[in-house]
Amino acid sequence: MDALIIVVLGLLGIVAASTLGARIGVAAPLILVMAGIVVSLLPFVPAVDIDPEWILAGVLPPLLYSASVSMPSMEFRREFGAIGGLSVLLVVVSALVLGVFFSWVIPGLGIWWGIALGAIVSPTDAVATSIVKKLPVSPRVVSILEGESLLNDATALVLLRTAIAGAAASVSLWSVLGKFAFAVVVAAVIGVVVGKVNLMVRARVTDSTVNTVISFTVPFLAAIPAEELGASGLVAAVVAGLVTGYDAPRKLSPRHRLSDSQNWRTVELVLEGAIFLVMGLELSSIVDDVRVDHEGITTAVFVAAGALFLTILVRALYVAPLLRALQARANFRERMKPRLSDIANRLDNPEDYPPDEGRRSRRRAPSANQMERFKIRVRRTVADIDYYLAAPLGWREGTIVIWAGMRGAVTLAAAQTLPEDTPSRSLLILVAFLVAAGSLILQGGTLKRVVLAVGPAAQDLTDSELDEHRRLLALLEDASASFVPPEGQSKKKTRLDVIDAQRQALLDARDDGLFDARMLGSALAALDADQISLELKGGPDG
Repeated sequence: MDALIIVVLGLLGIVAASTLGARIGVAAPLILVMAGIVVSLLPFVPAVDIDPEWILAGVLPPLLYSASVSMPSMEFRREFGAIGGLSVLLVVVSALVLGVFFSWVIPGLGIWWGIALGAIVSPTDAVATSIVKKLPVSPRVVSILEGESLLNDATALVLLRTAIAGAAASVSLWSVLGKFAFAVVVAAVIGVVVGKVNLMVRARVTDSTVNTVISFTVPFLAAIPAEELGASGLVAAVVAGLVTGYDAPRKLSPRHRLSDSQNWRTVELVLEGAIFLVMGLELSSIVDDVRVDHEGITTAVFVAAGALFLTILVRALYVAPLLRALQARANFRERMKPRLSDIANRLDNPEDYPPDEGRRSRRRAPSANQMERFKIRVRRTVADIDYYLAAPLGWREGTIVIWAGMRGAVTLAAAQTLPEDTPSRSLLILVAFLVAAGSLILQGGTLKRVVLAVGPAAQDLTDSELDEHRRLLALLEDASASFVPPEGQSKKKTRLDVIDAQRQALLDARDDGLFDARMLGSALAALDADQISLELKGGPDG
């Protein structure tokens, strides 16, 4: 009964924090962390000790899966270079720098245990990063931060395992690279298979409730076998989510997807809130352990402050040249655009460009499939260039990327997986907690002010956006006009067929990257609402 009361109070606390946060303009995770800390320090509240496996294996896979399902696949592809660098290279560099720092300031720790703690506090947290999604920032910044937080946990956990192994025996660089490659490749393969099988099965289930229940199992169906094979369960869950999110509009009915969206939002609210509330509640027991083992927490506070400063500094030193490289790449592509546009025009209007008979005689004519693939590739490249030029990444966006890189509950959960014989284990766990909590409170608490300070966030529709909106409406009208209903077909069936044709046109445009992801998402949602409304009406003609 006591456990039930605690659960009920926790759920009410999550609801209260979400409601209060929306009213006072403070992110709910910050309120929950602070509330948990305050409650944990009350003398009559018992110590809270949660098995970290509940977070790493029970909470993170569904949260990362849900986030990856809702992430636009085209933006993920376009920003993959930045996402890959932030989620792999930056984590490794941060772990090494922090490892040297920890081994220097904590007596008797050693370089390998220092790197282990560095790996724990290096990755940004997907749940913590969700704070930035509620602020008016560039969609490119949101895509980069979200993609980074989806993948960097895997890098950190593989590096943590390697460092723990290195503390007991020597390991080689090739061994580390091999383990990382194995963890990612095997997990990606499992994620793709699970994602496709998931859609194949759910497309045959007519009941929306049953369909959603099946979806709740997908992240675990991907993560569990990956972990059993020694790969990354988190990467498997993310890949399964990306595959599901990409193909769901073509495979699943609007009612299934609407049910998924509503129920997964509820799951996200509960799990995210529980993570941050538990994170705050665990403070008391962690502090007690350090007081017993180290006669106070002063050392942990100073070490955590230095570590938090280093994480921000290393991130800034990495992001600055990254953005310069991305801008240089965008400038190069801008110079290529006229030539690519000319090629696209030639491919779309071959009758306006007579072929060169001499050149044609020397080369074998490509097949129709090859020409179609080439046309798609050229159109997609031109659309990518327009995307990069429409939303350049300057110092303002770089500042947000740096300051929004918050640590969270995954850092604390990973710290608690340290072996019992780890030197100064309780101190290391407290340092990890203080870095994560300090990051949330300092960066998360001031992120809105930073966003407002570095430049205008919310703007009216620009001429290019209005033009894009007009092109989107024209696409829908063309799709509707091109559909010729069979003779005698009912008005309701005709309207449903038109909606399906318009949806296919939007999805083809999405695959080519021709429109903004948010605008496409709104148009798809409107079509889904129309279809659900028609299907709920009785009679052949509605």
